[in-house]
Amino acid sequence: MIVENTATPPPVKKKKLYQVLYFQVIVAIILGILLGHFFPETGKKMKPLGDGFILLVKMIIAPVIFLTISTGIAGMNDLKKVGRVAGKAFIYFLTFSTLALIIGLIIGKIVQPGAGMNVDPQKLDTSSIAKYVSQAKEQTLVHFIFDIIPQTLVSPITGNNILQVLFVAILFGAGLALTAEKSKMVVSFLHALTYPVFKIVTLLMKLAPIGAFGAMAFTIGENGIRSVINLGLLVATFYTTSLLFVLIVLGAVARYNGFSIFKLLRYIKDELLLVLGTSSSEAALPTLMQKLERAGCSKSVVGLVIPTGYSFNLDGTNIYMTLASLFIAQACNIHLTLEHEILLLLVAMLSSKGAAGVSGAGFITLAATLAIVPEVPIARMTLILGVDRFMSECRALTNLVGNGVATIVVANWEKQLDKKQLQNCLDHS
Repeated sequence: MIVENTATPPPVKKKKLYQVLYFQVIVAIILGILLGHFFPETGKKMKPLGDGFILLVKMIIAPVIFLTISTGIAGMNDLKKVGRVAGKAFIYFLTFSTLALIIGLIIGKIVQPGAGMNVDPQKLDTSSIAKYVSQAKEQTLVHFIFDIIPQTLVSPITGNNILQVLFVAILFGAGLALTAEKSKMVVSFLHALTYPVFKIVTLLMKLAPIGAFGAMAFTIGENGIRSVINLGLLVATFYTTSLLFVLIVLGAVARYNGFSIFKLLRYIKDELLLVLGTSSSEAALPTLMQKLERAGCSKSVVGLVIPTGYSFNLDGTNIYMTLASLFIAQACNIHLTLEHEILLLLVAMLSSKGAAGVSGAGFITLAATLAIVPEVPIARMTLILGVDRFMSECRALTNLVGNGVATIVVANWEKQLDKKQLQNCLDHS
């Protein structure tokens, strides 16, 4: 006779506030700001803490993407479905990236954050942006395409080029799917390998407060809060525009697809705070992928959309590019005609893809755009270099939210979204 165990399971022990990651990161950010402001020299010395944490996370990104994508595709019986998911993702990326560029352009024309500064271009020191200009010149379309192809099949796993990892993972996943019977042992091994890899991610996230503290202390110590005040209208305009884009544009997309943008923001609050502290959206990539899978998005959709979105769906970067371009023109009293603005928009659409995966991509992308639009001389980017670090946080936050929304939307379009599970996760986050 089988006796059923009717005992209720023990309740999950709720963590105390100081044990929760987002609280620890908030405290770390505040402490970092205070240290950088009152003891700037000491704050600058904290840079290795932030850099070290980013390097640790980057170390695990390639295995996470490879395992997620290859096993996800291997589990799809129809490879046409993979192409369909990728196609829909790119349609979404192109639509909302372009919309972000247009919004940045419109807000820049309405608010005119650079008007009245009357900057003399001859007095600007351009030596500080030399490295960005040289990197921007390398970002040609041919260079971008060839940079996706790795030297060997395994080299992307040991590198940090997300597009190369994505390329190899898709090829390998397709190979597994086409040899399903003969590759069962390989697929089983890869599935088993995901457990220790994601456990490493969990362990690394415990160091997030230390990384956020070091990065914020260095940022404030190096640039000072005064640098934000000096160009406060530009920074405030950018943050406000990005916030409105998330709440209104992405909020409408979320509502149309059956979920709340506010609940999603609450659900990924740990990742948002981590990005805020480190100014790097890559720091939150592994845990964002985990959370979206947990929220009911299929593994294959998460694996395809998130890594691709990190290179092609940069809403925050796109808003920044047109807004910053107009700010520089206004500050130096350069009049841009409608034709110039359209050219700026078209070039920005292309260059935002060309600088994908490059460290400091936002500033480099801006340099690449201005290099092709001579009406706004590239040397005048020195005007915003001092506050670029503060705006990079907002770029990364907006990019993160945009990719989270994109993944849920594409999963919904493909009917690979468990809506009940999504609502349950968002309601109880």
